[in-house]
Amino acid sequence: MGLCHGKPIETSKTEGENSVVFNGDKEVLALPPSSHSTKSSKFPFYSPSPLPSLFKNSPANSSVSSTPLRIFKRPFPPPSPAKHIRALLARRHGSVKPNEASIPEGSECEVGLDKSFGFSKHFEAHYVLGQEVGRGHFGYTCSAKGKKGSFKGHEVAVKVIPKSKMTTAIAIEDVRREVKILRALTGHKNLVQFYEAYEDDDNVYIVMELCKGGELLDKILSRGGKYSEEDAKVVMIQILSVVAYCHLQGVVHRDLKPENFLFSSKEENSTLKAIDFGLSDYVKPDERLNDIVGSAYYVAPEVLHRSYGTEADMWSIGVIAYILLCGSRPFWARTESGIFRAVLKADPGFDEAPWPSLSADAIDFVKKLLNKDYRKRLTAAQALSHPWLANHCDDTKIPFDMIIHKLVKAYICSSSLRKSALGALAKTLTLAQLAYLREQFTILGPNKNGLISMQNFKTAVLRSATDASKDSRVLDYVNMVSSIQYRKLDFEEFCAAAISVHQLEGMESWEQHARRAYDVFEKDGNRPIMIEELASELGLSPSVPIHLVLQDWIRHSDGKLSFLGFVRLLHGVSSRVVQKA
Repeated sequence: MGLCHGKPIETSKTEGENSVVFNGDKEVLALPPSSHSTKSSKFPFYSPSPLPSLFKNSPANSSVSSTPLRIFKRPFPPPSPAKHIRALLARRHGSVKPNEASIPEGSECEVGLDKSFGFSKHFEAHYVLGQEVGRGHFGYTCSAKGKKGSFKGHEVAVKVIPKSKMTTAIAIEDVRREVKILRALTGHKNLVQFYEAYEDDDNVYIVMELCKGGELLDKILSRGGKYSEEDAKVVMIQILSVVAYCHLQGVVHRDLKPENFLFSSKEENSTLKAIDFGLSDYVKPDERLNDIVGSAYYVAPEVLHRSYGTEADMWSIGVIAYILLCGSRPFWARTESGIFRAVLKADPGFDEAPWPSLSADAIDFVKKLLNKDYRKRLTAAQALSHPWLANHCDDTKIPFDMIIHKLVKAYICSSSLRKSALGALAKTLTLAQLAYLREQFTILGPNKNGLISMQNFKTAVLRSATDASKDSRVLDYVNMVSSIQYRKLDFEEFCAAAISVHQLEGMESWEQHARRAYDVFEKDGNRPIMIEELASELGLSPSVPIHLVLQDWIRHSDGKLSFLGFVRLLHGVSSRVVQKA
């Protein structure tokens, strides 16, 4: 199998060793066990289960035939993936043996690499390193104490990344981007605080806040493998708060898992902090990433399909929520390939204990995060507004949701017929759904007449923008959307513009929403329409065989839009028809 061309592989430089980074085609998922190496290695394919063997009543035991029983000894290291993936990773780290052939990828030549980052070169004058507190496959983390300056006498954490391991241009860029993201995002209460970066001839030193409370994973184990609903809510709100903040800046973490959340202290109500941005990247709302990155148990289906955005983080949060509430993973197998097959094809189980005893809202929350269709998945801001968490977010400010920009842009560029259909659909929303939209509308700052302009969208993002917003080019996207000439929106039209048809379609009540919306549309906006007029309204190309494409959109009895045509119109099917043509 040849090399995949796309974005370079991202590699983890984390404190843990459970990350996996893949950049191969999805045929890898079907490789037989004989093609794997069972020997433990320095590569980050070690993925032990976080839970003791006594938790064997997994929902997958009986409901998912493709997933083996979860009766196993801990820790259990599965075999590493296919050899060519290991070779790719080895080349990334520069660990190919002299007698092995190496296929260059981009500008990965060792000769002439610039390993100067422009960081301060006086680390030893400011800090003295203490004991090691964590180790990853790319670097290690130590405690340290300040010798002078504002941190004199204070303990900090220092991530040490040897320059000897930076033998590719990609590895150097990984370190540079990690520091830029940490520097830009620091300040959020649920994100590990970045202090400074240093370098010398041998290492890069990233100085950060020292969290002494241990990993979320350890806390789960100490509680017998799971949390109560009330305690799980406290954890989820903190996770969602920092992830929503990152996503608003155009940063996707790409390695969210219990090991990458630390408690700041050992106190019972200690603050949870997100760490390890070594795999993070920038992404605009209208862009997709394509490198396969993350940790096996937490990787989203669309990551394996090599086309994803910030929604991939929400899947990982869904896996964490599942573990918190029931004490087992939603997808499990003895190999990474088996895990990936389960992620792509199996459904998480909600039939076995303790799920029947949990609230309907808790189950709905997890299901809406573990939806394999990323378009139907909750965003971080929507998850914070979910009924399961709604009464526990009093102290958590829900940020502006970038999905609103995408949806409003699509609405403005839609035909008048589709706007009318979306307006009818908006009239069917429940109070809970309207509460989220009302909150987003309030963030936009309507004037005294209750209206917002496109400039309000830009202002809402700029209010919390950081340097990361510039690096991710999110601000460019926001400027483009805000420059669109359109009338001011009242709350009713805002709801029509900001509604996500795909997310509604993922709900059990979708059929009711669609039927009720069609009844409203039938009464207020449906009228006789010719196929040629509909084609013009949808902006179809003359090359499209419109009578074949649109014949079932219109009722033959009276020439009005049919229910099928109405639903397709809601989804903006016309654009896909044009692309297909």
